[in-house]
Amino acid sequence: MTTTTAPAAQTYHIFIRATPQQIWDAVTKPEHSAGYLFGALVETTGDIGSPFRYHAPDRSSLWGDETVLDADPPHRLIVSYRGLYNPDLASEPASRVSWQIEPGDDGACLLTVVHDRLDGSPKTAARVAGPSWMRVLSGLKTLLETGKPLNA
Repeated sequence: MTTTTAPAAQTYHIFIRATPQQIWDAVTKPEHSAGYLFGALVETTGDIGSPFRYHAPDRSSLWGDETVLDADPPHRLIVSYRGLYNPDLASEPASRVSWQIEPGDDGACLLTVVHDRLDGSPKTAARVAGPSWMRVLSGLKTLLETGKPLNA
């Protein structure tokens, strides 16, 4: 039997031809999140201490019920994370997702997403690793740059 330890942090970078405000809105508004986040509808004010929720596309269930831990709109958003869409993930301690938006001189922003505090959440770490986060971020980029979801 082989056991592996999930990394304590996963970091992803992507350049998006959009303004910081457009990226912020895509992360915090349901009319955008549904187009790149597996249909999930985000609900938040983005205020520190407020809820950051992901609803199923039909709003019949919560896929995530997080809290905004820190925010500096439209440049930084840090939220807790628990995947309620899967009972194995929901039973693990919350991890943390940080969105950092840095404008560039060429009209593109560097978006850095760090998913950390995964030490006690190995199933979550495995589930969100690599292709999962990259699919979300590629979908976000495609939506903002073309106006169409990645799977359209």
